[in-house]
Amino acid sequence: MSSNERRRAGRHFLQIPGPSPTPDRILRAMDMPTIDHRGPAFQKLGLRVLEKLRALFKTKGHAFIYPSSGTGAWEAALANLFAPGDCILMYETGQFATLWKNMAGRLGLAPEFLSGDWRSGVDAGMIEKRLRQDSERKIKGVCVVHNETSTGVTSNIEAVRKAIDAAGHPALLLVDTVSGLGCADYRHDEWGVDVSVAGSQKGLMLPPGMGFNAVSEKALASSRQANRPKMFWSWEEMIPHNNNGYFPYTPATNLLYGLDVAIDMLNEEGLNNVFARHQRHGEATRCAVRAWGLDIVCRDEALHSPVLTGVLLPEGHDSDRFRQIVLDRFDMSLGIGLGRLAGKAFRIGHLGDINDLTLLGALSGVEMGLGLAGVPHKKGGVDSAMVYLSQTTTPDGRT
Repeated sequence: MSSNERRRAGRHFLQIPGPSPTPDRILRAMDMPTIDHRGPAFQKLGLRVLEKLRALFKTKGHAFIYPSSGTGAWEAALANLFAPGDCILMYETGQFATLWKNMAGRLGLAPEFLSGDWRSGVDAGMIEKRLRQDSERKIKGVCVVHNETSTGVTSNIEAVRKAIDAAGHPALLLVDTVSGLGCADYRHDEWGVDVSVAGSQKGLMLPPGMGFNAVSEKALASSRQANRPKMFWSWEEMIPHNNNGYFPYTPATNLLYGLDVAIDMLNEEGLNNVFARHQRHGEATRCAVRAWGLDIVCRDEALHSPVLTGVLLPEGHDSDRFRQIVLDRFDMSLGIGLGRLAGKAFRIGHLGDINDLTLLGALSGVEMGLGLAGVPHKKGGVDSAMVYLSQTTTPDGRT
């Protein structure tokens, strides 16, 4: 803040779907002197966080950590597995599925994009049908987004694996769970995922700066056959270093301190309790949106995201203007509408280290903002959310 800028009391409400607010405990954990990333103290840290990360993905396989965003972790997955010209089947769930497809094209792959409406999840039946048609087995991988951050839709990954198996197809399954990991139940091994992609700044409550890959043995074997030069993203380069708690290049040391504590915090609350808390806050948010008479982006009740809720404004009302009013008046950031939803929708993040009162404060800002922006709506959205929260049980058993 510049010296001539007036101070605003209280904390800023960061209600975007990530980065999520970083808890003080994690901030304090990162407030450490930088240490020798080849020394014994770092070795203990490295071994510890790699083991904790595998447990969070629910995998017994390898988990890799890159000093990158989730976009880097996307590229790592593609670069390790596929050669130029390889066909990969991808499904359009929203902006992030679209961006991953665009990356694949830029890397020289041949992505085939199954069209979606940006309001629904992955159609496993369409994937099975397309794989059955691929008699020559040209499709090398299937790439889907677990929790589509641009829309608020969480797809059924287990159903996608069953579709691949039902088609009898050898394609690898790659899943973006950048905004899902640490917020929604995710089971890398049980669901038969070959590569899971995630990042530090969503459910893990850390600043941006780390990207993750969880990798199956099948994917590792396939990566050794891929004819693509790589170094920074190479899993094979990572493995011998990771086995000893180190990395082949300078890692994001202080973020690793934060990751160590972040996973501890999730485990102390209990992962199932974390998931239940996110589900409960998601439903409370939707209670408010329905009471306002506004349209939720996700059409499928079974696929509503526990991470965020996308909200469509009535025709003729600019969601960016609405968001600016909320920011100016209440010091709260809401998620922008992305891609085909730009100017038409906003997103309420309800992920990370929040509780009932945090959520109700955010919903109050939204309801007041709708009135100030002149958006047609009914009153009582916050009241509806309060009723739901007061009548439901919290994950730790309190009512």
